[in-house]
Amino acid sequence: MLRELHVRDLALVEDVWLEFGAGLTVLTGETGAGKTVLVEALKLLLGERADSTMVRQGAAEALVEGHFTLDGRDVLVQRRVSSEGRSRCSIDGEMATVSMLASVIGGVVDLHGQHEHQSLLSPSRHAGYLDRSAGPDAASALAAYREAFDDARAVASALGALEEQLADRGRREDYLRFQVADIDAVAPGDGEDEELVARLPRLRHGERLAEAAGSAFEALKGEAGASERLGHAVAALSNAAGLDPQLDAMADTLTRLDIEVQEVAGTLRSYAASIEHDPAELDAVEHRLRQLGDLTRKYGPTLADVLAARDAAARELDVLQSGEEGLAAARQAVAEAEARLEAAAHEVAAVREAAVPAFVDRLKAASADLALPDASFAVERTPLERAAWTASGPERVEFLFASGPGEAPRPLARVASGGEVSRVMLALKGVLGAADSVPVLVFDEVDAGIGGATALAVGRRLAELASDHQVLVVTHLPQVAAHADAHVVVSKGTSEGRVVTVARMLADEEREPEIARMLAGDASSVGLAHASELLESARTNRRGGA
Repeated sequence: MLRELHVRDLALVEDVWLEFGAGLTVLTGETGAGKTVLVEALKLLLGERADSTMVRQGAAEALVEGHFTLDGRDVLVQRRVSSEGRSRCSIDGEMATVSMLASVIGGVVDLHGQHEHQSLLSPSRHAGYLDRSAGPDAASALAAYREAFDDARAVASALGALEEQLADRGRREDYLRFQVADIDAVAPGDGEDEELVARLPRLRHGERLAEAAGSAFEALKGEAGASERLGHAVAALSNAAGLDPQLDAMADTLTRLDIEVQEVAGTLRSYAASIEHDPAELDAVEHRLRQLGDLTRKYGPTLADVLAARDAAARELDVLQSGEEGLAAARQAVAEAEARLEAAAHEVAAVREAAVPAFVDRLKAASADLALPDASFAVERTPLERAAWTASGPERVEFLFASGPGEAPRPLARVASGGEVSRVMLALKGVLGAADSVPVLVFDEVDAGIGGATALAVGRRLAELASDHQVLVVTHLPQVAAHADAHVVVSKGTSEGRVVTVARMLADEEREPEIARMLAGDASSVGLAHASELLESARTNRRGGA
């Protein structure tokens, strides 16, 4: 859900900040006031291409911020466009790319009225619409198909890897045997190299280390050594014990030092005794490290990698040595998975085939209420080659459209105008109802070329959609605006002698004069009476729908 939209220095907008709630929000205003600028701002958050012409004259950059609630979590997205045309994005204060922005917001907002953002014009989305219209049967069939599709892909990958392994089995087996034997000949232990490296200093410098430790021991415990001198000092102070607290404290300190010196001396004696003076042992350790180093250079970079390479080679040898048996089993697994996938694909196609007539009829009936009384629809389903199957199904699905009688339905993207596509999408959203997963719907140009009873029908349909979605509509029609839960008026103003776009949310008591203006150009008594009637009719319709 879109909570807030902040736009600054974009086209004629100096600074607009709007809060949105659930339900239906309409944006109205005179032609040229800048309503589409707010739609353009949303497009920037959807990943639309940006350029310097969008930046308000004299400003260093344009800024668009959107506060969304996604799955119960607040998300703040931001897009900046500099006067040099550079674009920067952020998500929750972290730098992001345009594609990251589009991936976060693209699945939340469906914007209709401009071809570049209409999912209805993308045939890759049509199968999903048809499946959602078919309900639980399609969902179940598609879930089974996707599970079979993933299984088939996994076992095919395993078979391919096995066939590749077995393609030159003899040469590969020789290499793997050599690798296992090469590592086993050294028989490295886990972490052995680290243990040997830790021993080297004592082996290489044993005499110096032992001499240093022995000399230190003599300095501490030898004749007239530090320990003996400390003992004399402690004894001297004991003669005056209890006479002066300061002297007693120093006596305690010297006593502790004497104990510590004796402990260090004992440790030095043990250390000196532990030092190895064996040149042969040093040679053995250095030789062993060279052996381990040879292995890590071949199979490393670490000894753990060497051991892992040995285990992997042994496992592959087992596979190769039982190759024909394993290959037969893998081929059988592929055949069984493909059979399950074929059956699941047939079920998906059957469910879709059964769903098409009702889907087309419902779409035609819904469109007839929206100034498309002669529109006709068809669903073209084209089976794909097995290699071209995707997780969406084994066929290509595309909606076809004809706006008038006697016309052959053709791909929607090629023949429908922006207004027609918007109304077809509005009809489709009504057909899908709560099954449609996109939470925010934005309609622009949905009222192109309609009025009267058709406009009332469009308003009712938008209000119905708003029970399951957050709906934002740019409209010139008072019949549509009357159905709104919230009403934003966009107008022109001035700031420092320059024309700017101003947008504000109307209070309830302000809606009637605005709808009167849309009806009659001003808030005359006749216009106000008609506006009041429209609003009351819309409220009655909403209560009846509830």
